[in-house]
Amino acid sequence: MRLRFRLSKNTSIVPFDYQHHLIGAFHQMLGWNEIHNAISLYSLSWLQGGRIAKTGFNYEQGSEWLVSIWDDEIAKKLISGALSQFELFFGMKIVEIGIQPTPIFSNHQRFVPASPIFIRKYDENKKAIHLLYDNPESDFFLTEAMKKKLKTVGLDYEIKIEFDRSYPKPKTKLVHINNIASRASMCPVIIEGDPKAVEFSWNVGVGHSTGSGFGAIY
Repeated sequence: MRLRFRLSKNTSIVPFDYQHHLIGAFHQMLGWNEIHNAISLYSLSWLQGGRIAKTGFNYEQGSEWLVSIWDDEIAKKLISGALSQFELFFGMKIVEIGIQPTPIFSNHQRFVPASPIFIRKYDENKKAIHLLYDNPESDFFLTEAMKKKLKTVGLDYEIKIEFDRSYPKPKTKLVHINNIASRASMCPVIIEGDPKAVEFSWNVGVGHSTGSGFGAIY
């Protein structure tokens, strides 16, 4: 299930590194929960429709924030919590909540990122290496991350995920969340496999740290 939060315009500048505010808002609306430290079976987009100002973003026409969740019961709990929230951050308020059921997909789909796609691996010294769209290894780790999430909920579907390297304008972004810097990719992905696995991916997001504002797709 995908929730489309329509937000009012901001009353103060939204800083460039605002993503931790989205994470905080999500957990505040959800209330006490056991998913905070569990593998993330949900994904959070970044705010849509902003205009760059000197020190951050302005959302003069308001914004849309997409939250996709595999478990419909958790989605319903989030809606209930959202209805009690008067203001989220920087003067932005929830003015409308749209509910989008999971679409029916084919076994070959292309998606664009609603938040940067983050992938990492660890070297022999357990140092994190961030993999970008132009690294052939990234496809393997994208696929393995999704297989792990499928296994977590007891699903055994075939799936393969890769960056669409025919896309002419891929970018990378250095994202700071709680003083941790992560380099991630803004590049479409192609997902192949069982349609149910594609549906699952649409909800939980691709790559690592989807619960921290990475890897949301649409």
